[in-house]
Amino acid sequence: MKNALFQPVQLGRHTLNNRIVMPPMTRSRATQPGNEANDMMATYYAQRASAGLIVAEGTQISPMGQGYAWTPGIYSASQIAGWKKTTDAVHAKGGVIFAQLWHVGRVTHPDNIGGEQPISSSALKAEGVKVFIDNGSDEPGFVEVVEPREMTKADINMVIGQYRQAALNAVEAGFDGIELHAANGYLVNQFIDSEANNRTDEYGGSIENRLRFLDEVVSALVDAIGSDKVGVRLAPFTSLNGTVDATPEQTYTAAAALLNKHNIVYLHLAEVDWDDAPETPEAFKHAVRAAFDGVLIYAGKYDADKAAQTVADGLADMIGFGRPFVANPDLPYRIEHGLPLAAHEPATLFGGGEKGLTDYSEYNQ
Repeated sequence: MKNALFQPVQLGRHTLNNRIVMPPMTRSRATQPGNEANDMMATYYAQRASAGLIVAEGTQISPMGQGYAWTPGIYSASQIAGWKKTTDAVHAKGGVIFAQLWHVGRVTHPDNIGGEQPISSSALKAEGVKVFIDNGSDEPGFVEVVEPREMTKADINMVIGQYRQAALNAVEAGFDGIELHAANGYLVNQFIDSEANNRTDEYGGSIENRLRFLDEVVSALVDAIGSDKVGVRLAPFTSLNGTVDATPEQTYTAAAALLNKHNIVYLHLAEVDWDDAPETPEAFKHAVRAAFDGVLIYAGKYDADKAAQTVADGLADMIGFGRPFVANPDLPYRIEHGLPLAAHEPATLFGGGEKGLTDYSEYNQ
């Protein structure tokens, strides 16, 4: 049955040779100043090019979109050039790679965004949430986020334009497509989830209104680069970074139906993956499958058997394996041959250099 993960799958114009996704994972190693992707990152992604699909780490669409120190951007010419190194390296190994477009909204601190006050759907602080800043040492300093200001209509239009430009920049940088980060409590999610959005205009209140920002951003992305190059990531049941929805099954089934109208190439659902986390309800997975016709990706607490079973059952087309990809650059090979997986070193996940990024070896070494 493991074979279910090794059947080809069509993603837009790409025939992927397996159904294993390397999902986006923040690694905080962009070159400073300038937040540019670099040679080290190109090596890291190229080592993992045997994934059916790589979605590169969250990449801010503007200076205001940055939540953490040392994450890469895709809004300057030098950032585009930096990412070209990664896309060239991945393509040289036959891989397919999408950029994840990221605006964190309120999940940041003025030290990360040039002293500005963060923006969000509403002037609601993400209580208890911390982000890290560059404190002048190699170790990130963690600070609590601040209260954002509610976005005006002009802000909303400006940010939609930044998403659109970032998609064009990603294609210029050689990416095969983009994934809109609408999950994990960041900006788009701050509009979607009821408890993070107390607006009284057309962007707040009803599910339809709370999905309006998502709808308008995706419209702009599809218009800019084509629906076959646009994926979206959602996190229906997580409470990450303080966003919670009162009726997640209803809200996110509606989101899947909305995205289906845009004919996007894939929908990527992040499941809760901490210990004792609730399972995503089976009924919800069936509802999403019925609402969305494109490629459906799930990522969370999957091992090889659970992943293969989910694909065989028709509930997903591809499965993302996050942390296992950190320490196992040849993860598809190991899964296919039933080989043991190496464990990653948690201390080297964020910041630093090659150690804990590019120095994990393939199995046969």
